[in-house]
Amino acid sequence: MLIVAVLIIVAVLMQPAKTDNASSALSGGATELFSKQKPRGFEAFMQRVTAVLGIIFFALSLALVYISAR
Repeated sequence: MLIVAVLIIVAVLMQPAKTDNASSALSGGATELFSKQKPRGFEAFMQRVTAVLGIIFFALSLALVYISAR
C-alpha cells in the first residue's frame, strides 16, 4: 500500500504542468472551453499510469478492509 502511494505521488509530480496565466484565472478559463485537445505522448501515458495506480490503490484498500474484518 505504501509503495503504491509513493508511486502515485511520483506519477502526479511527473505530469507536465498546465501553464495557466492570470487572465484565464480571472475569466474562469472560458477561452479554453473550445480549445480542448486530447493529451498525446508522455502526458497521455502519465495520465493512464496515474489512473491505473489509483485503481490499484482503491482495490488494495478494499482488500485490506475485507481481510481485517475477517
